[in-house]
Amino acid sequence: MLFNSFQFLIFFPIVVIIYFAIPHKFRWILLLAASYYFYMCWKAEYLLLIIISTMIDYYAGLKMSKTADKEKRRIYLILSLVVNLGLLFSFKYFNFVNESLRQAFQHFNILYNVPSLKVLLPVGISFYTFQTLSYTIDVYRGEREPERHLGIFALYVAFFPQLVAGPIERSTRLLPQFFEKMEFDYQRVKDGLLLMAWGFFKKVVIADWLAIFVNQVYNNPEFYPGLPSIVATYFFAFQIYCDFSGYSDIAIGAAQVMGYRLMLNFRRPYFSKSIGEFWKRWHISLSSWFRDYLYIPLGGNRVKRARVYLNIFVVFLISGFWHGANWTFIIWGGLHGAYLLISRWTARWRDKLHHILGLVKTPNIHRFIKIVITFHLVLFSWVFFRANKVSDAFVIIRNLFSSFDVSPLFSVSGFTRQHFALSIMSIIILIAVELFQRGHNIRQWLSARPIIVRWIIYYGLIMFILLLGAYDNANEFIYFQF
Repeated sequence: MLFNSFQFLIFFPIVVIIYFAIPHKFRWILLLAASYYFYMCWKAEYLLLIIISTMIDYYAGLKMSKTADKEKRRIYLILSLVVNLGLLFSFKYFNFVNESLRQAFQHFNILYNVPSLKVLLPVGISFYTFQTLSYTIDVYRGEREPERHLGIFALYVAFFPQLVAGPIERSTRLLPQFFEKMEFDYQRVKDGLLLMAWGFFKKVVIADWLAIFVNQVYNNPEFYPGLPSIVATYFFAFQIYCDFSGYSDIAIGAAQVMGYRLMLNFRRPYFSKSIGEFWKRWHISLSSWFRDYLYIPLGGNRVKRARVYLNIFVVFLISGFWHGANWTFIIWGGLHGAYLLISRWTARWRDKLHHILGLVKTPNIHRFIKIVITFHLVLFSWVFFRANKVSDAFVIIRNLFSSFDVSPLFSVSGFTRQHFALSIMSIIILIAVELFQRGHNIRQWLSARPIIVRWIIYYGLIMFILLLGAYDNANEFIYFQF
């Protein structure tokens, strides 16, 4: 079930109404049933994978709590890792690894006949796998007691607002909330609905219209040299941000309506002044997951400098591989790892250069330059993230510097001059709102405005979504494929 579907617009209000109408002790049953139904609307039989992960990790957590022996606890942790990562590898990575091996063996004229698996990638498998793994790792470390209520634990794994694309929650944060009695609160519900509306605006008004232009160019890169490739790359930067942060806003808002607090997943990432800062603002739940469960266990920054650099690069390569079984994602992750390492290596030299140029005396200009440079480094990496294959990425990069004829911009099928103007205007609105948010909590600011001002803004946003959304070209959220 897509958030941007008529089905969800019926499903969500029904769930919320029943949720507040029934006693607290039965709410977990409702939410678990709703979450399983939500997932089964995509492919019912793949719900079995979620149930397997749930049962294995529930069992592992209980068994770890019954012994203080580190070696015995490690056995159950390994069981959880093997089952969860095994399922993830089988459905997401097996064919990629298998095909890579086939090509390598063919290069040396060695027969390789291992067949590929003909399976669909389960929606959200990377997200719920990491979420449930964080639970077993936390129990193993002694950072939390195992959850003994199987139904509540199953709800933690499958909670429908963030099931298929995050935020990737921690058991220490989300699980205790399911035991809290949530009362209906008008202000909280209104704030949640407003955040959902902003998420829908980003998805259906910005991301889905931009997707038409981006898909046409990136799926046929040889036919769109020059300006169309440049514009498509800029458009993709905003498409993926609005698509993914729009999902997160809808998820966080939907949970807030019912009283649950999900973690912030994006914090104006394109205003970052460095790559390191970008990763503290982009997909925060994933970057913090890799920090806590991979980077720090590898030694973090407590080891020798060369090992720190290796740890950083390995984490970014794995982060790229997490996003998809394609060399394009691995290169994308490697680029970000290289950016961060180069930033560290050149920090002293850049500081000296900034003093020589006098930029430190003009902090606003200095900040703007750093934001522009960081954004364009991220923009370049998006070429590999979006390209269907590595060769296409290099075609796009070559096209970026080939021709600057304006006329091909308006030759993209299904994307008129009016759509182009709408997209530019929507991006400007997005940037303006995010600039305003740097100094204000926009929902608190709205609450302090006169009622007529508030409702003009509310109805204006709703009408914008209903009248200008790309419903004929609705797309799944990009991160569903991960």
